[in-house]
Amino acid sequence: MITLLGATGNVGSRIAGILAGNGEKVRLVARDVGRLRRMVGRRAEAMAGDARDVEFLAKAFQGSDAVFTLIPPDSTAERFLDYADAIGGSIARALEIARVGHVVNLSSVGADLPDGTGPIVGLHRQEERLNRIDGLNVLHLRAAYFMENLLMNIGLIRTQGINGSAIRGDVRMPMVATLDIASYAAERLQKRDFAGASVRYLLGRHDITMLEATMTVGIKIGKPNLPYVVFPYADAEQAMVKAGLSPDMSRLYIEMSKAFNDGRVKVRRTAGNTTPTSFEEFCDQVFVPRYMEKKAA
Repeated sequence: MITLLGATGNVGSRIAGILAGNGEKVRLVARDVGRLRRMVGRRAEAMAGDARDVEFLAKAFQGSDAVFTLIPPDSTAERFLDYADAIGGSIARALEIARVGHVVNLSSVGADLPDGTGPIVGLHRQEERLNRIDGLNVLHLRAAYFMENLLMNIGLIRTQGINGSAIRGDVRMPMVATLDIASYAAERLQKRDFAGASVRYLLGRHDITMLEATMTVGIKIGKPNLPYVVFPYADAEQAMVKAGLSPDMSRLYIEMSKAFNDGRVKVRRTAGNTTPTSFEEFCDQVFVPRYMEKKAA
């Protein structure tokens, strides 16, 4: 049995599909009962509950050969790092109670740093928390900036004819497709061939700037002159609050953008941490269909 936290998310749902397709028994754990019910059937069972509930999580983890863990995102949390610590602590305690042997934990580039990286600080703390569990074999997947994050800008592109964020347009950074993360996570969950505490970076096919990403998106959707606009930090923070994010979460996202802009988040690309999907392929397979879908709506 392989148990997946965040089973309805971009990464977790893809892992579930891959494992079920490989004939594995899968237990799906998430907050949304309705979405879980729609996923059940592919050799999977579902458990819906609160990730802060240690008793619930221990029951979900019981009998698992391996568990996929993450800190479920909550952009409305009044104090996000406190929220992340609460959930992270519950996950760690439940893993101890259930005596799980192998864990693949979704983390992020920048999780090697103890502060100054916004919400990634919560992932740094979780890595350290899991590393302290006696007898646990844990593999932390430090994933690059998700290509799927750009899907949130479809409305901006459609209504204002621009793409933009607080990240400078000339900052070269790795971006990864969630399909690549899921494929790698599923493989390691099945093989369980790691011991102790270890880290694996997942960096996408190549580094790319926001200017280059915007140019590619524009060409793919028929807007070859689509501009990229760098929003001042204060303006970007206010816009996120207006969009429904908590003030604390908005502040942390700005801190993360500053960390990318200032070069604090550093990774070394190798053949081993380079993943298959290029940004062009992501646009063809994911961004353009989603953009056209919203256009039709």
